[in-house]
Amino acid sequence: MDEDFRSLADRLRQESGGRAGYERLIATEDHEELAGVLVAPEQPLWAREIAAFRLGCAGDGRAFETLVLLLNHRDPERGVSASYALSRLDDPRTARAAAALATNPLRTDYALPAVLLLTRLRAAESAPALIAALERLLGPDEPYPRVALACVEGLGELRDARAVPVLREALGHPRLSAAAGAALARMA
Repeated sequence: MDEDFRSLADRLRQESGGRAGYERLIATEDHEELAGVLVAPEQPLWAREIAAFRLGCAGDGRAFETLVLLLNHRDPERGVSASYALSRLDDPRTARAAAALATNPLRTDYALPAVLLLTRLRAAESAPALIAALERLLGPDEPYPRVALACVEGLGELRDARAVPVLREALGHPRLSAAAGAALARMA
């Protein structure tokens, strides 16, 4: 069991109250059983998250929709787990979905996992989405410094020259200036 799965398992063991269904979902190797949890009515969120995570990590596309919903969940730990599974799913829709979530101004509070996923994916959609999100986050009194910082750092990792203007603008923001300078230096 890798560290990410162990972390998810520990968190959801507590959430499930240690129910028998929890142990079954953690242990099963039956993808049909896991996929059934995603479509069965009245399944608790913890059960759907386990099933989607396990299927996504196994490359089973039936997990995609559930993982995208979890990627933008108000609980950041769910978003992080979904991001991990989506990065292993290798579904061509993942980058578009993450870009849509990262650039949605109504969901910025929950955008951090999507921003980190875009950086990890290095897809064609990654840099344009991070640039768009960062441009919006550079406004006065913007309340999402962690998301803005993740955009700056992600753009530095992607080393896409289209990001130079927005990174130069980020230099003028005290919380972003060091990271923006480092990102620009990586592009030189």
